[in-house]
Amino acid sequence: MKLTMTQLDQTMQGMMLAISLLLCPLLARGAANDAEALKADLKFFTDGSCSQLQPSVKQQDLAGFKCELLKTVAAGLLGATYDKTYRAASYQAYPSPRELERTLKLGDGFSRYENITGIYLEAGEHVVLVGNTGDRKLSLLLPDWMRKPAAGIKPEQDPNGWGLHKQEITLKEGVNLLQVAKPGNAYVSYFDDHAEQAPRVTVHFPTGKVNGFFDATKQTNEDWNRLLDQAVGPIMDARGKHIQVAYPVEWFNVFTRGKGVELINNYDTMLNHHYGLMGLVKYKKVPMNRLLARVNFNYYMFRDGDGVAYFGNKDTMRMVADPAVVIVGDPCWGFCHEVGHALQMHQMTWGGMTEVSNNIFSLYTVGRMGNESRLKAQQNYASARRTIIDAKPKKSFLEVPDVFDRLVPFWQLHLYFSRNGKPDFYADVMEEMRHRPDAGTGDDSIKNQFEFVRISCDVAKLDLTEFFDQWGFFRVGQLTVDDYAKYHYTITQQMVDDVKSYVARKQYPKPAADLTLVGE
Repeated sequence: MKLTMTQLDQTMQGMMLAISLLLCPLLARGAANDAEALKADLKFFTDGSCSQLQPSVKQQDLAGFKCELLKTVAAGLLGATYDKTYRAASYQAYPSPRELERTLKLGDGFSRYENITGIYLEAGEHVVLVGNTGDRKLSLLLPDWMRKPAAGIKPEQDPNGWGLHKQEITLKEGVNLLQVAKPGNAYVSYFDDHAEQAPRVTVHFPTGKVNGFFDATKQTNEDWNRLLDQAVGPIMDARGKHIQVAYPVEWFNVFTRGKGVELINNYDTMLNHHYGLMGLVKYKKVPMNRLLARVNFNYYMFRDGDGVAYFGNKDTMRMVADPAVVIVGDPCWGFCHEVGHALQMHQMTWGGMTEVSNNIFSLYTVGRMGNESRLKAQQNYASARRTIIDAKPKKSFLEVPDVFDRLVPFWQLHLYFSRNGKPDFYADVMEEMRHRPDAGTGDDSIKNQFEFVRISCDVAKLDLTEFFDQWGFFRVGQLTVDDYAKYHYTITQQMVDDVKSYVARKQYPKPAADLTLVGE
C-alpha cells in the first residue's frame, strides 16, 4: 500500500517512540529509578504533561535529558514533527451523574467514556503525563470492549455477566507509570459536580499507538475511511453531538464505509427527538453528556449502566452500523426503547412504568423517523379499552400485563394535545417535574402517579380527571405490581379525593372530546 507523507511521518514517529522505549530507563531499570529520570526531565517542559517545552529549551539542551523517551518527545517538539493531536490533548470535565440528577432528574445512564483519547495501549508498562488538574480527580479507563465468554460457555450464561469489564487507573498530576493488564482503547474519566467551572486538563500519552476516533461534527467521510484503514485496535470510537459508539472496525468496514457521518447523524437525530419530547430542547437543557452504544458478545440487545449494548455478529451489527437500517423498523425501535430507559425520569417511572414511560420516547421518535406506530399496528387501542376501561370489576391500567396496553393512555395525551394546540405537552410536564422532588419511592412511588395527574391538568389547563378515572388511575384498594421488583400499593379514597379536589379548585374546563377514544 502506498503511504502518504503524513502516514510516513506517523510511521517514523512511531518507530522512534518504540526505539526510545527500549532505550528508556523504564525498561532498563526499576520503575522507581525511571520515575526519577522522568521527573528530572520535567524541568524542560512548561507543566507536568510535557506537551510544551520551556521557551528557553534549544537543540543543544537535548544532551541534558535523562530519559530517552522524553528526549525523543522534546526533539519532535523542537522540530515541529511531534503530532500531539491524540497523544497530548486537553480534556474537559463532564457533568457528573450527581449533577445530572440534580438538574435534569436523570441518573447514571450517560456514557462513562466521554473523553476518548484515540490512543491504544498494549498490555505492559506505559507512561502517562498529566498537566495541571486544579485538584480535580481524573482516572484512565481501559474497557474490554471485545470480551467474550470462555470456550464452551453459552453467551447468555456467562458467569462473568454481560456487563462491560474495565481497568481503571487513578491519574495524578505529573508522571504516571501504568501497568496495563489488557490492551485496549484508552479514555480519560473526568466528571465533576460543577463541570462548567472545572479546568481543561492536558493528558499526554508518549507511549502507546494512535488509533484515532471519529467526530462527525468536525470530520468527513474521507476522514472516517482513513481512520478505519489505519486502525490499530479492533474497536473504533465515533461520536456526534449526542451519541458515542464503540463498534468493531470489522463491521464498520462492512456496513459503514463512506457513511460514518450519516450513521452518527442518524443517531443524533433520534436522540434529539427524545430530548425534544422531554423538554430539554425547548428549555435549553440538553446535556453535553452523550449516550453510549457499544458491542457485546453475550446478548442480542440490552441496556445497562454503561449504555446500550448490541451483539457483535453480522446480523445485529448491520442493524446498528448501517445508517439506512438503524432508523427503520425494529432497529429504530430497539435503539429508541433502550436509550429511553436512560432518559426515564423518576417521577414518570413509578412501579409498573419501567417498560412504559421509556416507550413514550420510542413511539414519539420512531414516528418522527417515518415509521408506523406500534400501538396502531398491534391494535392496542382496542385491546387496552377491552382490558382496562371495560373490565369488570374496575382495573387500574397497572394491572394489565401488556405494557403496550398500559402505554395507551399516556400516548393518547400526546396525540390529543399535539392535535389541539399543545404539541409541547410532555415537554412542559417533564420540565415541571424537574422542579419538583419525587413524590415517593418504593411502595410509596404510586404517589408519583397522582402527582402526574396534577401536573398534566395544570399543563393542559384542563380537568382531565374523567380521562384518568376511566383508565383506572383512581382505583382504590390494594394493588400488587410486578415490575422487576414487587410493589405493594395502598391507594386510599383520601388520595383520590385530594387530587380531584386539587384539580376542582383550579376550575379548569373539561376537554372538548373524550380522550379515551383518541387513536391513530
